[in-house]
Amino acid sequence: NGRTAIVMDIMPTQKRCLAPIASCNARILILGSLPGDASLAAGQYYAHPRNQFWVLMSGIIGQDLLAMRYASRLAILNRAAIALWDVIAQATRAGSLDHRILNAEPNSLRQFVDQLRHLRVIAFNGKKAAAVAGDAFCDSTIDILHLPSSSPANTRNVETKKVQWSALSAYL
Repeated sequence: NGRTAIVMDIMPTQKRCLAPIASCNARILILGSLPGDASLAAGQYYAHPRNQFWVLMSGIIGQDLLAMRYASRLAILNRAAIALWDVIAQATRAGSLDHRILNAEPNSLRQFVDQLRHLRVIAFNGKKAAAVAGDAFCDSTIDILHLPSSSPANTRNVETKKVQWSALSAYL
């Protein structure tokens, strides 16, 4: 047809997770896989403008987190006893997509969770996070939720995601 496809060759690079956002009173822990490039560049969880995390959390908490600065968002999560972290400490990845993660080294999840004495639920933000965590919490008395990814790569309708994410409301 005379058209030429342009293919970008993105080289895999070593990427590290962000520090956990948690207080000792956390009742909810949301675990992602590994922050994408936009989040790593900003040093902020869920910084990509199309990631639906803050929209989903706004519905759960009942405040418009999108209208706030990042520090204010974190303060509200803290007041709601919600903690954030990732299951992967570091990995090699080209771009931001989970399926490109190679050589993943997991975080010390059990050690971290043992410090959160009030924790009632661990929610995995997407399939990759749950898969990497594996059976780390199979013997735990803490509830486990598998939520659809808030990533823009998950094309499921945000309203459908909201229904599933609303399960977190029971733990507030």
